[in-house]
Amino acid sequence: MAKPSDPSGTRVLEGVAGFARRHDPDRFLCAIFAPQAARETLFALIAFNHELARAREAAKTPLIALMRLQWWRDVVEDAAAGKPARRHEVAAPLHAAIRAGAFDADRLLAMVDAREAEAEEEGIPTTAAFAAYLRGTAGGFAVAAGWLLGAPPAVLPALQDAGAAYGLAGVLRSVPALAARGRCLLPLDALAAEGLAPEAVMAAPTAAAVRRVVASLARPALDTLPGLRQRLRGLPRGALAAALPLVLARRDLRRLAAGRTVPAERGFGDRAAVALAGLLGRV
Repeated sequence: MAKPSDPSGTRVLEGVAGFARRHDPDRFLCAIFAPQAARETLFALIAFNHELARAREAAKTPLIALMRLQWWRDVVEDAAAGKPARRHEVAAPLHAAIRAGAFDADRLLAMVDAREAEAEEEGIPTTAAFAAYLRGTAGGFAVAAGWLLGAPPAVLPALQDAGAAYGLAGVLRSVPALAARGRCLLPLDALAAEGLAPEAVMAAPTAAAVRRVVASLARPALDTLPGLRQRLRGLPRGALAAALPLVLARRDLRRLAAGRTVPAERGFGDRAAVALAGLLGRV
C-alpha cells in the first residue's frame, strides 16, 4: 500500500508511530508485525483509537466527552467528503489514510459511536450492553485493522471477537486505575450480583467482592478462546497483527479468572509471547 502524503509529497504518517508507542504500547508492539507498507497507517488507527478512548478521561463532564467524540466524528466525515484535514497530530494522518482508501469511514464512525457508552452517567447497565460496548470499541478496532491488512471478510467476525476479548481484559485489568480516576466500566448487573455499586468499586477496587466480579467476567471469555483461535486460522500472515492482541488477552484473562491482578506495566513474558506468536504466524 502506498504511503499517504500531503500535496507537497511529504509523508504525513511518520509522527503517529511515536504517538502510538507512547499511548498504546500493546497495540504498537503487535503492529510491528504488520507488513511494512501498512505499518504507519496502522499506527494512525492506533492513535485514533487512543483519542476516542481518552475522550471521557480528558473531559470533566459526560457532555464534554460527547462533544470530543463529535469532533472526531466530524474528522472522519470531513475526510470521507473530501474536505480539508484539520490541524491535529492525529487528525491529519487519519484524514490522509481515509483519503487514500486505507480505512472504511463507516467502520471508523462505528468506533466513535461505541465510545458513547463511556459517557453514560449511570454506567453500563447490563453484561449484554457491556459485551456490545467491547465489540464496538476494541472489536471495532480489530475489524478496521484487519480490513486495512487485507483480512478476508469471512474472518472479520472472528477478529471482532478477538478484539473484544482484548478489550475485556483491558477493562478488567484496569479496574484499579479507572477507580483512581473516579470511573467504573463494569456492568451494573454483574456488580449487583455481588451486592456492589460503582461507588463501592471506586472506593475499594481490589476488594474481594470486586475481584469476584472481575473473575466472573473473565472466565466465560477465557473459555471461548480455543474456539476463537480455530476461527482465526483463515487469517493470512499479512493480517496477523490485527489478531495479535489476543495473545495478551489470553495471558491476562487467565490471571484475572484466577483472581490474580495483572501488573500495569507489561513484563518480558508478555512481550516475548507476542513476539513468538508474530514470528510463528499464529495466535
